[in-house]
Amino acid sequence: MFPGGQPNMQQLLKQAQKMQEELGKAQKELAEAKVSGSAGGGLVEATVTGAGELVALTIAPAAVDPEDTETLADLVLAAVRDANAAAQKLQAERMGPLTQGLGGGGIPGLPF
Repeated sequence: MFPGGQPNMQQLLKQAQKMQEELGKAQKELAEAKVSGSAGGGLVEATVTGAGELVALTIAPAAVDPEDTETLADLVLAAVRDANAAAQKLQAERMGPLTQGLGGGGIPGLPF
C-alpha cells in the first residue's frame, strides 16, 4: 500500500520521463567530456571520454627504449587505468544523483 492512497499514474509517468531525459542528457555530457590520466611522471598520458572510450595516447620520446618495451607497455597500461579511474569518478559525480533517485539501486542494465 502507498502512504496517502494510490499514486497518481500520470504524475509517475511524468517523473519517469523527466528522469529519462536527465539520464540521457548526463550520458551525452559524459560521452563528450574528456579526462586524462598519466604515468611515469607524465611520460605517458591517456585521454578517455567520460564514458571510458580511449581517444588519445601521448608517449614522450624519453619513454621509448627499444631494449625495454615492457616498461613502456606498463606505463601505457598505468596511464589508461588512471584515465579510466578519472572517467569512473566523473560518471559517479554526474550519474550518482540521478540513479539515487531510483531508490539507490540504479537502473538495471546501466553500468552506474
